[in-house]
Amino acid sequence: MSLSTHVLDSSNGRPAPGVAVSLRHGDRLIGKGVTDDDGRLRDWLPAGEPGTGVHRLVFETGAYFARSGVTAFYPEVVVTFVVTDPAAHYHVPLLLSPFAYSTYRGS
Repeated sequence: MSLSTHVLDSSNGRPAPGVAVSLRHGDRLIGKGVTDDDGRLRDWLPAGEPGTGVHRLVFETGAYFARSGVTAFYPEVVVTFVVTDPAAHYHVPLLLSPFAYSTYRGS
């Protein structure tokens, strides 16, 4: 499975750099990383093969906002999704603000 994510801070209309993200399959940590200056995460460490089934992306949003002196309501955002085709690419963006978030399956 190929996976990428992109975090956009909708409260200021800019990418969200420095957001720690982990990928989990059940209780197993598959990969982790930090968003780059464009708010993107393409490379996961370690690069395990998660396979099909239910997966979770955990975004450490509280730490991101705290660095800017902003108190956020959600200290983390967990996005749960299902992988049905391990050969496909999955892109899971996160639109973020201190008091709300949304996500969708991108391309």
